[in-house]
Amino acid sequence: MRTPSMALMATTLLIGLSSTSAYAKVDVEEARLPAATAAMPEVVNRYQAFVTNLSEKYVQHSDELKITQMVAHQGLRLWQQAVRDVQSGHLDDRSLYWNRLAMRDLLKTQDPDFKMATWQRDILIKAVEKSSRGLSDIQFKDDAEIKILLTGFDPFFLDRHIDQSNPSGLVALALDGYRFSVNGKQAQIETVMIPVRFADFDEGLIESILTPIYRDNSVDMIFTVSMGRDEFDIERFPGLNRSAAAPDNLNVLTGADKQAPMAPLFNGGTLNGPEFVEFSLPIAAMQTVTGPWKVNDNHTVSTLTKGQFQAKSLAELQSATSVEGSGGGYLSNEISYRAILLQKQFKSVIPVGHIHTPRIAAYDVKIEHDIVEQVTAMVEAAATTL
Repeated sequence: MRTPSMALMATTLLIGLSSTSAYAKVDVEEARLPAATAAMPEVVNRYQAFVTNLSEKYVQHSDELKITQMVAHQGLRLWQQAVRDVQSGHLDDRSLYWNRLAMRDLLKTQDPDFKMATWQRDILIKAVEKSSRGLSDIQFKDDAEIKILLTGFDPFFLDRHIDQSNPSGLVALALDGYRFSVNGKQAQIETVMIPVRFADFDEGLIESILTPIYRDNSVDMIFTVSMGRDEFDIERFPGLNRSAAAPDNLNVLTGADKQAPMAPLFNGGTLNGPEFVEFSLPIAAMQTVTGPWKVNDNHTVSTLTKGQFQAKSLAELQSATSVEGSGGGYLSNEISYRAILLQKQFKSVIPVGHIHTPRIAAYDVKIEHDIVEQVTAMVEAAATTL
């Protein structure tokens, strides 16, 4: 069986040729597929063969367990191919994002060879999400003496620039499985890709990734990475609260702003923690790296009473209400806050912190190449302190 292209599949959904109930299940991210395909067909259709293969297998399966395993395997194949492509010189993170959405769209709008309940379909969507983000592929080799975990993010603000790339996502793809020698020891980096969705954070995605790592002390350093400002910023003081009046990739707004910051959710309630935390990355070593951009130890924060200022220490922030951490008031700040908070709760000594890369408009392969090179050098420099 052959399936239509992603462009045709998505367009069919939008013009109502598929069932109304099927289309109603398509979310905001998936509904952008037609616009993305029209703007950059070569990017969106790069992994069409994986989507086609998933469709062919999906409609033939009649066993619930086997179909879940198959879907997870197809997502893993997508992740691994994107990693191979980037590491072979095709420096683009966007095809992974759009083809993951195409797989999700397919799982929502086609049926296997048995009657599927809503909860069963949700399991399949979660399976392809997990596997295509590298979450089931964190595998350090036996000879790795220094183990480093690094996270990147999906592209975001896609209603502004449908062709937007995210340098942090490209960094994650470029460095997955990357091995290097430091002080006579073999080091290895494993990476995962994080969604730009408030709900995933509220449901404990970051904690689910990092809890076993802190519990088992299974890595030696953790970097969270996202796209930021004009230079590289290593974010000294992440803050608890959300305050960015900006939507996530599902166009969800939290209702928070700089006048009324709000704490995120966790485990069905409000995330509890101090107003600010502090990174533990070896900033001095990271600042020895030379490249196109300066590497800043960013102390800038914002509180409800003092506004924006340069914090000298964590102690002076403990009685304040956080508006923006050093990483801002969006998910870039939040991933760092959650990672550090969990580190403190486990009393872990694993160094952890956040790198904000220079920002780009849409896609710029030269700038993104240089960003990857400088992040790689910073991680290698940090590893010399272990």
